[in-house]
Amino acid sequence: MFNYEKINLNFSFSPFYFFLFLFLFAAYSFYVYKYTIPKINPSKKIFLTALRAIALILLLFVFFEPILTLSKKKVLEPVNLIFLDNSRSIQINDGANRTQTIKDFVNDLRQNDLANNSILFTFGTKTTGLNVDSLNKLNFTEGSTNFSKIFSTVNKIDQNISSIVIASDGVITEGSDPLHSAEKLNVPIFTIGVGDSTTRNDVAVKNVLYNEMIYAQTPTAIVASITNTGFGNKNAAVSFFENDVLIDHKNIILSSDGIQNVDFTYTPKTGGEKKLTVVVSNIPGEFTLANNRKVFYLNVLSNKVKILLIAGSPSSDVSFIKNTLRSDANFTINSITQIAADKFIEKNNQQKLIDSANIFFLVGFPSKETPMNLLQSVIKEISEKDKPYFITLSSGIDFSKLKLIQNELPFVIGNINNDYLEILPDITADQKDNPLLQNNFSSPISAWNNLPPVYQPNVDLKSKPESIIISKEKINNVPMNKPLILSRILGNKKSIAVLAKDIWRWKLETAPKDLDLFDRFIISSVKWLNKKETQKQVTIKTSKKLYSLGEQVEFNAQVYDQTYNPVSDASVNVKIKSGDETNDINLNSVGNGLYEGTFQSDKVGDYTYSGEAIQNNNKLGSDNGSFNIGEVDIEMIKPRMNYEYLNLLANQTAGKFFYNSEYKQLFPILKDLNKKSSKNKIEVSDINLWSNEWLLIIAIILFASEWFFRKRWGMI
Repeated sequence: MFNYEKINLNFSFSPFYFFLFLFLFAAYSFYVYKYTIPKINPSKKIFLTALRAIALILLLFVFFEPILTLSKKKVLEPVNLIFLDNSRSIQINDGANRTQTIKDFVNDLRQNDLANNSILFTFGTKTTGLNVDSLNKLNFTEGSTNFSKIFSTVNKIDQNISSIVIASDGVITEGSDPLHSAEKLNVPIFTIGVGDSTTRNDVAVKNVLYNEMIYAQTPTAIVASITNTGFGNKNAAVSFFENDVLIDHKNIILSSDGIQNVDFTYTPKTGGEKKLTVVVSNIPGEFTLANNRKVFYLNVLSNKVKILLIAGSPSSDVSFIKNTLRSDANFTINSITQIAADKFIEKNNQQKLIDSANIFFLVGFPSKETPMNLLQSVIKEISEKDKPYFITLSSGIDFSKLKLIQNELPFVIGNINNDYLEILPDITADQKDNPLLQNNFSSPISAWNNLPPVYQPNVDLKSKPESIIISKEKINNVPMNKPLILSRILGNKKSIAVLAKDIWRWKLETAPKDLDLFDRFIISSVKWLNKKETQKQVTIKTSKKLYSLGEQVEFNAQVYDQTYNPVSDASVNVKIKSGDETNDINLNSVGNGLYEGTFQSDKVGDYTYSGEAIQNNNKLGSDNGSFNIGEVDIEMIKPRMNYEYLNLLANQTAGKFFYNSEYKQLFPILKDLNKKSSKNKIEVSDINLWSNEWLLIIAIILFASEWFFRKRWGMI
């Protein structure tokens, strides 16, 4: 009936009572108008009886809450999803006629009557719908190949998908490998290899390795991995550039093994973001020169990290921590160690050291003898200048003075006692990737949990909500819900706290075992504290650093007010410069403090940008950065068709791989899948007959109409 498979009416109470009351209300309405004063003609009786009966029945619906369930069978026709690679790599001239292969495939798809059952897309940086008659939209100019975008699109399609076809060279230049996502679809994927899978004679800069923590004026190693095919024992030159200025140059003989490392020593003169480039010289006979250079960007820290260790009194903790810090050549260590009232081991300008320090190490500080002027100077640097610090509750610490800095601590100080508790670290598996806990033991967390005991003041210490508990503590091997090691990031403030003394025991215990746990913890703490990952009010970034020529540069911004609440009504303007050319763009708000915009240029080179956010004529903040267009075309770096990946993707999803000359064999397979993949879908819809507000409105109108006509006809 009406193409519905099933029609059900359900009630919250027994249907028997519903129909019983239905009969009673109908009978009552008939009885009321059987005899009237004055008498009225039968047609008016029927009319008034109907008004009352219908009104009462509508009220009955409200009480019994009937739900009408309609089930309808819908035939889902199968569709094939076709994804065509529209990236620049399809323009590579490797003899396989890549562009024509894709266009011929679409034309043959139409001639084999498969176009009507297919939905076509192009993909590259993004996926875009394509009409089978609009091949002119295939321009093969997108600056990257992102396979993960394919499966993001597939997941949004609510149709009966019988198969997925991907025509591509299989070289992923952006995004993640979507193989796992593809397997979860349970849909066969057929891949058409576009291009030549033959390995060509070529030389390339495959990769560059470097230390992420690089300081100005400090030498560091840059290791370039050079690969070659067919040029073993040939001469080549490898050059290293900083901001396009030659830094070093080496002549090498290409390895007959096909791969070798070339080392450069890089000593940046100043801090800031550096554009670095490794270039291997061109050799006659190379298939492509696009992969002969590698461009990367590196943030160089301004100088060596200046660390000021302030101790309330001499102790083993002070000695062990200081020795560890001195072992790293990138750190400059100064100290202020108190030995009595107004007496210090070092004869130095304390205020100058405090002002110039990048990081404080507070060991048993402050003590009872600590002068208030020294304490106030440290508090000012931490609270007003947001200097990061590491603190341990070592011997001699005075908690009454420490409370003066409580607003800046990652923990809260409660009741204070004079004794100490023997405790052990208790680190759970969820902290296994924490960079502060890494060491050279096969199981870093196990190494921590087997350390000797340290001593904690018997003070009620609680973690603040924004702090991260890295390690809790155990007493007599019984886990306690109390913190031992904490880290905290709040706005621009960073801190690490070890809530115990005698942590030198950790070094003494692990040294004979060649375990670097203590040293790694202290040095990693410095690097974590020194890393500028604090939240700014305004951040403006590009989606990546290197763009192909013609590719859109995507800008993303986040804007917050002084209390770090998102601001969505600011004006965000970005100025983009390249040489003497300047461009301005305004970013559009997408809500929740997020902004986005795009920029495109046909000029190859380095670009810098600076942007600011303004709300009600007030500047909220600014940011800047750099990017490069066209110097390295990532789509041309790997000219070989990736047969291995395309074949794996097809086999893992019960599909099949086809070379570009074999794609016509795919058409009968698609037709057969379409015949077998027709599905019936039962659509069930529930209609609440009682919850609609119109039921009550109609009932009121019916009762009002009955009253109106009764009065009109002079009835009592």
